[in-house]
Amino acid sequence: MAEMEIRDLKYLTASADAGTFTSAAKALGLNSSTISRRIGRVEEELGLTLFERGRFGIRLTTGGRAVMMLVRRALADIDAVMTSGHQNGTGKVGKVRLGVRMPPIGEPMRTLLSRWREVHPDVLLTIFEMNERDMQAALAERRLDAALMTSHALWPHATSEPLYRERIVAALPHGHPLSERRAVDWDALRDEIFLVQGWDESQSAREFYAAFLGSGAKFRMHAASKQSVFALVGAGLGVTLATVSQSEVVFPGVVYRPIDEEDAWLQVELAWIPDVEDAVLGRFIAFMRDEARSRHLL
Repeated sequence: MAEMEIRDLKYLTASADAGTFTSAAKALGLNSSTISRRIGRVEEELGLTLFERGRFGIRLTTGGRAVMMLVRRALADIDAVMTSGHQNGTGKVGKVRLGVRMPPIGEPMRTLLSRWREVHPDVLLTIFEMNERDMQAALAERRLDAALMTSHALWPHATSEPLYRERIVAALPHGHPLSERRAVDWDALRDEIFLVQGWDESQSAREFYAAFLGSGAKFRMHAASKQSVFALVGAGLGVTLATVSQSEVVFPGVVYRPIDEEDAWLQVELAWIPDVEDAVLGRFIAFMRDEARSRHLL
């Protein structure tokens, strides 16, 4: 016994809508005999007469109307499958799980993510704040799709795309002697107690600070968020470094001063695992790269 094909379902729908096999065939660009023959085979396979034939043309039988409800539903489901496959295959829908070390506040990240949302409203972007070691593990275990990381924190042979550079500023307690200056330099900061984020398995922030201040700098490590570090600065427990975008957020008792040094900047990169085959991720990476380049952020 022959099995029904998708085209048979389309022939049934066209015939029911047209009222004659001739009109249905014309709409489909076929011979009426082809449609009549195929529908006859379907009726034979079902053991049910779907259409009454007469001078009036054709019309659905009671059983035909019941079958046509299911036929139209099946075609709609098939169309939904095709649409979903196309959208997912081209990265138009889906989900991106993005790891971040620093909250994506301020410019230019705010504009980049806002622009992504405008262009890809059907892609869900979810943010996960982690330290560098956790992000590396999450990428390897496919719990993250991509991660925003500073260049100094990238692991060897990481696959990444540089997005932008951002100036570094000093975050000082209100009333600190250095807060009276319009700008500071590394020499002025070296004797300060620096509050940095750090975990036993992740000391990249301390290493980054030491590259500017030297190994003799005094550090106080805190396994906490950057917001908590700012709160400690505001309480007078020490100073820290921040990016210009982070300095847009007001923390009680914290003031920011530019650092008058040529090397007072960091580079943010988008990292991912290269062997992941995901159209949405590929579209996200390409978008962020192209958008950053078009805005000349490096």
